[in-house]
Amino acid sequence: MGQRLTQITTRTGDQGITGLGNNERVSKSHVRVHAMGEVDELNSSIGLLLSEALTPADQGLLLEIQHELFNLGGELSIPGMQLLKDPSLAQLDAAIESYLGHLPPLKEFILPGGVRSSCLAHVCRTVARRAERSLVALSTQEAYAGLGIRYLNRLSDFLFILARKLNRDALTQDVYWKSERLANLDKN
Repeated sequence: MGQRLTQITTRTGDQGITGLGNNERVSKSHVRVHAMGEVDELNSSIGLLLSEALTPADQGLLLEIQHELFNLGGELSIPGMQLLKDPSLAQLDAAIESYLGHLPPLKEFILPGGVRSSCLAHVCRTVARRAERSLVALSTQEAYAGLGIRYLNRLSDFLFILARKLNRDALTQDVYWKSERLANLDKN
């Protein structure tokens, strides 16, 4: 691939306007630009998680997810474009089932905690949920028929499960929520 980005600083956004991939100019506060930024932040957060010591399988899957998130960003930058495909959802579904098969069932809510990599996976999960909400907001204002909402919903589920797996890999227990109300119910 040749050089696609020849100039990073163009100063064309200095007035609060940016260009979409279809050459349309919109405000940087536009709901579509907001969604693009949330997806970009999620991709960056996963990049931070990838700086941790992870298994090669976890690294490979997270890198593939980063590519899919970049596709989603491209899809958002060009209204009507669809770059995410059904196999990306199927890959997440397969990973969820595989990872869940090695974890004990949850009996209570857990708090983000444990080892650093698990905590970072929880941060990624919350960013994924925010990105998902941004795409939902976009879909209420403009036509959006892509898989992005479903992908981000599934991705946040996967990141929750990954956080649990990372604690288990490190022989660290999940941090269970201690609910006074539930504790009182158990006493009665």
